[in-house]
Amino acid sequence: MFKKRNIILFVIIITLSITIVGCQSSEKDKTNINSGNNITKEKSSEFLMDTKVDMQVYGEKAQEVINNSFVRMREIENEMSKNIKKSEISKINNNAANQWVRVSKDTFKVIEKALEYARLTNGRFDPTIGPLVELWGIGTSEARIPSAGEIEKTKKLVNYKNLKLNKEDNSIKFEKENMKIDLGGIAKGYAADEVRNIVKNAGIGSAYVNLGGNVLVIGGKEDGTPWKIGIQDPREARGSVMASLEIRDKTVVTSGNYERYFRKDGVLYHHILNPETGKPSRNELLSVSIISKDSFEADVLSTSAFILGRKEAYDFIKHREGIEAIFVTKNNNVYLTPGLKGKVEILDSDFKLTEGD
Repeated sequence: MFKKRNIILFVIIITLSITIVGCQSSEKDKTNINSGNNITKEKSSEFLMDTKVDMQVYGEKAQEVINNSFVRMREIENEMSKNIKKSEISKINNNAANQWVRVSKDTFKVIEKALEYARLTNGRFDPTIGPLVELWGIGTSEARIPSAGEIEKTKKLVNYKNLKLNKEDNSIKFEKENMKIDLGGIAKGYAADEVRNIVKNAGIGSAYVNLGGNVLVIGGKEDGTPWKIGIQDPREARGSVMASLEIRDKTVVTSGNYERYFRKDGVLYHHILNPETGKPSRNELLSVSIISKDSFEADVLSTSAFILGRKEAYDFIKHREGIEAIFVTKNNNVYLTPGLKGKVEILDSDFKLTEGD
């Protein structure tokens, strides 16, 4: 028997034209928009930044915009991926303990934003989390539970205060040996906003991009209606939704314990690590979705909020203009920031909207 959420999911998948993971595709359709003109529809999918990226664009320059967008995302990946040996992040991780390392404006800007949030969250979000990420190996074939001694030793390498920036020449330096940067909690958001700039500069009024769950839309759909975005059910595999909302010119970025994880003796160990404990973050949250105009901000904020926990994150977000959040807890309660009241539809009866913060 189909649940309502599965019916809605089917509609959402058709609407957003999700393509097969790992493939690269492009197709053209002639769609009658409100103006009555025939507008080219292009869509494409690639594997970039360690995730599947889907893009859909409506306009005369649609294919050119998609091509330019993927070129830009590859450029950012080549600068900021810790898994690419010649990336700027790898260069920093291998050399910055001994000397200042100059990087591009892109990489410097992202690290600067990461440090801003490290300060705002008192280190709960920390771009120097790299050594702990490597220790746990979550999302790789080498994932394991480190010993308490290993965790305590590695935690000493994680401290954003020991990461120094020089704005005069965009250079980076560590003040301690064996430190490492990991921008996994922020780089995709920056890439999404760069794509938005390419789309808008080309005069495109309707587009959609999904970087592995980081969803950004430009305008409404081709028929002028808002985009309907599904909120992932954190208990299920990616693609199953428990709620939805309609948006225009906004981003929805979700962080949750379902993205990358492994199980050991019945316990789930996910990839969002708390620098304070050196372990996967443990609180009442299953996921946090941030709704904002800027994906750069939303990406780092979703990770920060997940680590902070619902109450502290709620207090943090409610003072930030133009940002809303959806918190899903382990007892299937759904909490919304004030600006989302009446705008989120629950699709699965297992979940319930809960008043309060």
